[in-house]
Amino acid sequence: MNLILVWILNAVALLVVAYILPGIAVASFGSALIAALVLGLLNMLVKPVLVLLTLPITIVTLGLFLIVLNALLFWLAGSILRGFQVSGFWWAVGGAFLYSIISGLLSRIIP
Repeated sequence: MNLILVWILNAVALLVVAYILPGIAVASFGSALIAALVLGLLNMLVKPVLVLLTLPITIVTLGLFLIVLNALLFWLAGSILRGFQVSGFWWAVGGAFLYSIISGLLSRIIP
């Protein structure tokens, strides 16, 4: 039950990000649910591999390259899905940053 609630809250966070940033568009709540699922799967399956492959540059940049990785995964999800669009890399940076903040705040309300 907790997993479904987190999934719905992440979809709501994605809708809030799309409302705040004009470079990110979500067609509907159903599209936001699918986008939240895809973002979760990308972060669970692809991100650890990318972090391992880019470990030297992450160490050199003192971890700031992880922001670029988050943005690239956010942008990838926007290019894969039809109802979720990200206009460019810098919108992806802002969107990934704002999405992580909002979803983190929303997940704190779950006991």
